[in-house]
Amino acid sequence: MSKDKNNDKSARDTHYATLRRNVRDAKRERGEIPTPPMGRNPRQGKENFKPPQLQPEQVFLYGLHTVRAALDNPARKLIKLSVTRNALARLGIEEGQNIGVPVELVTPQDIDRFLGPDAIHQGVMLETRPLPVRRLDALKDSPLLLVLDQVTDPHNVGAIMRSAVAFDAGAVITTQRHSPTESGVLAKSASGALELIPYIQAGNLADTLEELHRLGFQSIGLDSEGPQPLEPTFSGDKIALVLGSEGKGLRQKTRETVTALARLDMPGAIKSLNVSNACAISLYAAKQHLSRQGK
Repeated sequence: MSKDKNNDKSARDTHYATLRRNVRDAKRERGEIPTPPMGRNPRQGKENFKPPQLQPEQVFLYGLHTVRAALDNPARKLIKLSVTRNALARLGIEEGQNIGVPVELVTPQDIDRFLGPDAIHQGVMLETRPLPVRRLDALKDSPLLLVLDQVTDPHNVGAIMRSAVAFDAGAVITTQRHSPTESGVLAKSASGALELIPYIQAGNLADTLEELHRLGFQSIGLDSEGPQPLEPTFSGDKIALVLGSEGKGLRQKTRETVTALARLDMPGAIKSLNVSNACAISLYAAKQHLSRQGK
């Protein structure tokens, strides 16, 4: 290759590197990606970050969709909004406007230092109290519920919440142990859905399923080796779909307690799905059944 061609390639690479850097800097200014700590590389920032010690009644939410949904939720008790000027405008709030909660103008780096280098906060953080606890008997008029048996990953639970809201489920019920509590990570993954659907954590899942049975629900446990496909398993006009953990699936006690076990039949070479994907497919099938029941 000639010297001129080498020079052309070097100039072109430099040009694209500059463009990429400019895009990154613009995103950091808008709070869309974390800002690396000064004088340290990103890996060092992750190693040295220590999350703040939160009180039992403290929850910090972040991300534009998540915070906007929380601000619009009358059931959410708000404490303080920390926000960049750019994010404030994107939330549709004017500087100095009274929104019923103290507003603190900050830089993206201020939020990075509190949330850590991995949080994609988009320049906004909201301190709140947890949502009020909901009881199962308040859900007796909901024809479709989701029950999670120790699904531990908050990203999966957040994605499940989004699907639950999309298919108009009445609640997401999970276990108190080995399940994510209400948090910024869960809320960000749910992208606003946490404010739109009850998230109920039950002490004893088998007892909870029995209570749902008394309320008229058919509980169907999703199992890759279930005795029959999901669609013909449906009966009645109240359905509670029960999904197991990412690795082990449904626990034995849960398998023994549900009304029925069923599988998702998949004709392709892959026979198992991520729990959030399986949830969305199951919700669609359940809504089809309930629509035929007139629900």
